[in-house]
Amino acid sequence: MAVRLLQKSIAQVYSNTILNQFGSSANVLPVTPYTISYRNTSFFNKLPADEIWRGVTAVSNAGKKRGRGKGSGKKIAKDLNKGQTIGLGKKNVIWPGLNAPIVRGNDLIRQQKLPECLDREKHIINLRDSMGRFRMMRLSPIDRGWSGTKIPGRSIGPPDTVGEEYDFFDTRVLENKIVFIMKGNMGRKRRYSVLSITGNGNGLGGFATAKAPEVRTALRKSKNRAGQKLMNINLCENRTIFHDFYTGFGKTKIFVCKKPDGYGLICHRAIQTICKVIGIKDLYAKIEGSTNLQHIVKAFFIGLLQQKSYQNISDVTNFHIVEYQKEKNGFTEIKAIPHSTSKIPNKNHVIDLAQYVLEKRNVLRKKAIPTFYLHSKGHNLFVTKQERFRNHETVRLYKSLHGK
Repeated sequence: MAVRLLQKSIAQVYSNTILNQFGSSANVLPVTPYTISYRNTSFFNKLPADEIWRGVTAVSNAGKKRGRGKGSGKKIAKDLNKGQTIGLGKKNVIWPGLNAPIVRGNDLIRQQKLPECLDREKHIINLRDSMGRFRMMRLSPIDRGWSGTKIPGRSIGPPDTVGEEYDFFDTRVLENKIVFIMKGNMGRKRRYSVLSITGNGNGLGGFATAKAPEVRTALRKSKNRAGQKLMNINLCENRTIFHDFYTGFGKTKIFVCKKPDGYGLICHRAIQTICKVIGIKDLYAKIEGSTNLQHIVKAFFIGLLQQKSYQNISDVTNFHIVEYQKEKNGFTEIKAIPHSTSKIPNKNHVIDLAQYVLEKRNVLRKKAIPTFYLHSKGHNLFVTKQERFRNHETVRLYKSLHGK
């Protein structure tokens, strides 16, 4: 209807103009007006700006699988309105109800002109220029992960309080990866899988795996689920394990050794993170076979839970447990005495505790390569000079024990 009225009005205006100029006797040819149809909606005003930019800068699914477009999502458009306030421009004026309240206390605010700011334009330009520079997020060295700013190895805080308060708890991420699942109606569906461990640093710890479409959701679910699966682990002297042990899960084998105070954690980075969360300070671990993170965590927890105290081993074997401390010049200390002595053991039979707890397994160790100067003239001269000091350690130990 609107198009027909527009056509009639254009024809009338055209005919009236011709009659006024040439008179009624002029032969006027019929003119068909030319109309242009247009739409109020288009591709550019139908979609938001984010969708339009994504269509220009995005990468196809095949390109994502090949590792393309990893940095495309980090480009953020500049906010040109940053640093500007509504009502404040080149000339500073107080506008009641816009950039100032109408009533302040009992006084009515009136329009007032303020002194002009000369550095305003320069400040806004510097602010816009600084937005284009990419700045790495600064993290404390303690809060950093295993490799820079990546999530694995970083702390994500204690679990959320739901009926129970997790005081002095800390949660560390061990694994963060993308997994896919095929759906009949949705096709390939992407999710994030997060493995985390939480503990209070005093023998209480737990781990869990969670999956979610978003990273933050997966981190929160994994953290809270680990807080619901806490396990109590006994520590020797509140710093290390009771004895050496062997543990395994799947194709992963772990040999864990007890170490003296001050030794530190010499082990895989996942085991090192677990020990820090639980409260173990001195330990050595050797992994053989697969280094799958989930297998390492499960195997290590199995070994920690299957530890036996010195008294338990003494009661089972009916032997005295004596520890030879190499760091104290070979000083021996009795750790446990069997409660029952009904079964008399053979006095000449000596059991190595390490072989007993490792179930007669040996850690794979490479044979040491002899040094190039062995049995040389200079080395033989050095050995000859050290001969007079060969018994000093034994004498020093004897004097420290007997006080003579």
